Amino acid sequence: MDTRFLGIDDLTEVPSVAVVVDVMRAYTVAAWAFAQGAEEIVLAGSLDEALALKARHPDWVAIKDGPPAPGFDAVNSPGLLRSLDLGGRTVVQKTTAGTVGALAVQDASLVLCAGFVVAEATAQLLRARKSDSVTFVVTGEDGQADEDLACAQYIARKTAEAGTDAAEYVRRAAGSRAAAELANGVRQGVHPDDVALCLEVDRFPFAMVAASEGPLMVLRPHPMA
Repeated sequence: MDTRFLGIDDLTEVPSVAVVVDVMRAYTVAAWAFAQGAEEIVLAGSLDEALALKARHPDWVAIKDGPPAPGFDAVNSPGLLRSLDLGGRTVVQKTTAGTVGALAVQDASLVLCAGFVVAEATAQLLRARKSDSVTFVVTGEDGQADEDLACAQYIARKTAEAGTDAAEYVRRAAGSRAAAELANGVRQGVHPDDVALCLEVDRFPFAMVAASEGPLMVLRPHPMA
């Protein structure tokens, strides 16, 4: 499998298969939302779009980065989200990097969104699809976020070698700038458990597949054995 690791701004063509990685915290949050019963997640392109969708669908749950804000129901924190009952609900998510990355590759034939919590299931799906070429979109810090790059490299290696150990990749992510900012309260809308939850490996037995449904980009869980 030919693999590339690119930042969002480095995407010059539509990849065939894209894995969009945002460990801290968009796609850890998305996985937790599905674990809490969410049926689907609409990836919004802007805060205004998220609010407009929420206005048209008051029963949807709107999530954003940073502190709480009018019109939004929750913030982009796995530690805070895990206490919500999202059974059967549609979630609208807008984040600084993760949702932007998915929308940047929405025309790919297969778009997966991932973090450590769904790494094994993501690798399983890539193996099952037998993709010749996979582009990993490293969303944080203009493609330089070490937690995202470490996770992307782990999934790529795991796809090729199922027995790959996660420890070194998790260690890199734990030492990243994002982890430090979350742990030290630099970022807002944070729970004390967020870093630990983002570094859990294979907590959930599903991959997450995003696809265009009409004008919307919709993320859904894809259960794996």
